[in-house]
Amino acid sequence: MIYGVGIDLVKIERMRQVVEKWGRRFLDRVFTEGEISYCYEKKEPYLSLAVRFAAKEALVKAIGSASPVSLTDIEIVNVDTGKPFIKVNGKLEDFFNDKRIKRAHLSLSHEHEYGVACVVLEQ
Repeated sequence: MIYGVGIDLVKIERMRQVVEKWGRRFLDRVFTEGEISYCYEKKEPYLSLAVRFAAKEALVKAIGSASPVSLTDIEIVNVDTGKPFIKVNGKLEDFFNDKRIKRAHLSLSHEHEYGVACVVLEQ
């Protein structure tokens, strides 16, 4: 059964501007150390940061207003095949267990100026 669906769109240039303005202060409030390292290993780190931010926002939308969420309790990782995967920690992990959310399906994409993410939560 579907618990929730969320989608989010992020302008890649806007992510670059925010990171350039706020630097590590912004990054540490939004991303895990693993996400930051992964993105800065890429040729276009702002693209990777933007789609990960979109994924976090899409997950928050899929949850609805049922629970406040810390964005650092959400980690977007890639499995060996490259497929993106959502890992939840802290209070969000407790929320998933309480609501019996078994899977969080994630799709990421980008095209020139924008990154997009779609999340489907399954019970």
